[in-house]
Amino acid sequence: MALAELTEINQGGPSHNLRLKTLINVRWLAVLGQSAAVFAVWQLLEFNFEPVFCFALISVSIFLNLLLKFRYPPNQRLSSRASAALLAYDVVQLAALLFLTGGLQNPFSFLLLVPVVISATALSNKYTLSLGLLAIFCTTFLAFFHLPLPWLDGVTLQLPNIYIAGMWIAVISSLSFTAIYAFRVADEARKLSDALTATELVLQREQHLSNLDGLAAAAAHELGTPLATIALVSKEMTRELEQGSTLYEDAALLRSQAERCRDILQKLTSLSTEGDRHIGTMPFTALMEEIAEPHRNFGVSVLVKKPEGRRVPDCIRNPGILYGLGNIVENSVDYADENVALETGWDEETIWVKVMDDGRGFDDEVLARIGEPFVTRRSRSTQSGGLGLGLFIAKTLLERSGATLTFGSDRQSQFSGACVHISWPREALEAKNR
Repeated sequence: MALAELTEINQGGPSHNLRLKTLINVRWLAVLGQSAAVFAVWQLLEFNFEPVFCFALISVSIFLNLLLKFRYPPNQRLSSRASAALLAYDVVQLAALLFLTGGLQNPFSFLLLVPVVISATALSNKYTLSLGLLAIFCTTFLAFFHLPLPWLDGVTLQLPNIYIAGMWIAVISSLSFTAIYAFRVADEARKLSDALTATELVLQREQHLSNLDGLAAAAAHELGTPLATIALVSKEMTRELEQGSTLYEDAALLRSQAERCRDILQKLTSLSTEGDRHIGTMPFTALMEEIAEPHRNFGVSVLVKKPEGRRVPDCIRNPGILYGLGNIVENSVDYADENVALETGWDEETIWVKVMDDGRGFDDEVLARIGEPFVTRRSRSTQSGGLGLGLFIAKTLLERSGATLTFGSDRQSQFSGACVHISWPREALEAKNR
């Protein structure tokens, strides 16, 4: 699978366009909550409070929701800019309500966090930062400018300035922490989803290749009989026709081309049967040689080491293993100075291979997270580094085959760079167990 196919999955940044219906539903919840709070303060608590302007602001949100609902289909996907604009309206509308009801003295001032958190989970850093700055501006404005907090008749509640300052600090710190936390969690989920999508594309590609092999065998079987008939008829025609005539030459050409088609189909059939009998099952060291061979023409020595005097186990030729190990070997070749080794081994319970190189090894800061999606494996000043998707796919495919992977360095050997140890239970890999 080409690198471009993998990187295109995550282009466009972390933004996953929000549905209009999602924002409309969230705003309906806000409208219900705001209406209930205003009604409770006005009628149930009977505070000194004129709710006209508050209900007017709530009515604007109702009108906006109805307009959007009837103007656009419910599954309409919004652009990042449109989503940010609607969330900015929510910040401003709530700030206006808080201005009418005591500013930061109002305990509902913490609801200014909600639009920013929604943005952090769905929009890019640019829009989330802009909404955060807007919320901070509104919070700061409300600390100094606001109407009195609704309270009992004849009593004006004025909280001390130190309390207002504390509320300002609490809102700002909660906004920053919650937005960053929500962004990190959502971004991790997006990366995992994108990487799993890439893994499925790799598996789908391998499945397509297997399907093509089956179709080739079927075509060879179905075309065999008509080609044999064509060859027989053309042979009889050459017997009846006079040599040197135009029709004789045409019949001879037809026979030769039919024989050529039969030869091609025989090759396809032999490849299919060999794949089932021979290529589908092969010695473990031969499997390692097949994986190493494509990477031996890039100025780096790739050596397969095997124990001497021991019977080599026969293993299933699994496309996931071929791709996964091939990706790890390719990474080792990219970062090696001169040598890469695939050291194989087995005992009564396990089969393993160690992929080692003589490069600089893994960076300490990424070793603990290696194999996660979009974590660069190693860095080098002359290379831009990858996205970490390839290694994630390789790790996923190998683990699906029953393998256990360990990343580190083998300082006791001449290959003092990176070392990836992959081991399988024999029953998971050996052909005789299938």
